[in-house]
Amino acid sequence: MASSNSEGEDSYRRYIYGEGEKNTSWKYGAPPNYDVVNKLFEDGRTKVWPPGSLEEKVQNLVKTWEMEMFHKTCFSDYKTVDPEKYRFSLNGRKPISLEEKRKLGGGYNSLLQTSLPEEYRCYNPATETAESSHRAFTTAFPRGFALEVLHVYTGPPVIVYKFRHWGFMEGPFKGHEPTGEMIEFFGVSIFELDDKMKIAKVEFFYDRGELLGGLLRGTTSSQSSSDASLSCPFLKNTG
Repeated sequence: MASSNSEGEDSYRRYIYGEGEKNTSWKYGAPPNYDVVNKLFEDGRTKVWPPGSLEEKVQNLVKTWEMEMFHKTCFSDYKTVDPEKYRFSLNGRKPISLEEKRKLGGGYNSLLQTSLPEEYRCYNPATETAESSHRAFTTAFPRGFALEVLHVYTGPPVIVYKFRHWGFMEGPFKGHEPTGEMIEFFGVSIFELDDKMKIAKVEFFYDRGELLGGLLRGTTSSQSSSDASLSCPFLKNTG
């Protein structure tokens, strides 16, 4: 399947182009282009879901939701969620609103919350801004960080699915040199939809160490790769 069609629409995401988005406020001044990460997805996915299947619909919903969370600056521009009802939770933590999520730095910071003591945090979302976190991960993954849905356990209104995220560390991350290796992690998520089919609640369950462990394998200016991993207590047992 092509990444985009002849009208410029993204094959996997809605609410980027068209009349309904002509007044949308975009974080970087223009609609995002996913052609590069779509190719990564198409080349590396392990599942190809039939058109119109529940799995394809869920996968496209998740990709569209993710796009809106990262690229739209006004909550009123969100089409996948109900901004008033919406709550987000990571690994069983207390659900937070869109405004609370923004205060955490949004995007990667909300997805990498941790209860580790600060001295053990190889990536500390408490000290990262939305801009610095976005820059760190887009630099590490210049071709993007692809997502696929591996299994859908239940359909709407409560969608439970297993996912895989992956990318290639072809840029530096927090002083660690690129390894060129594929980094991936797996998890489970729950999307609860309201009677208007808007997302009212999102829960994610995964180990952030699967992502950060791979990003910190690269050598630093003063350490070998083995020293670099051992210098962080969180990574001593990641193998």
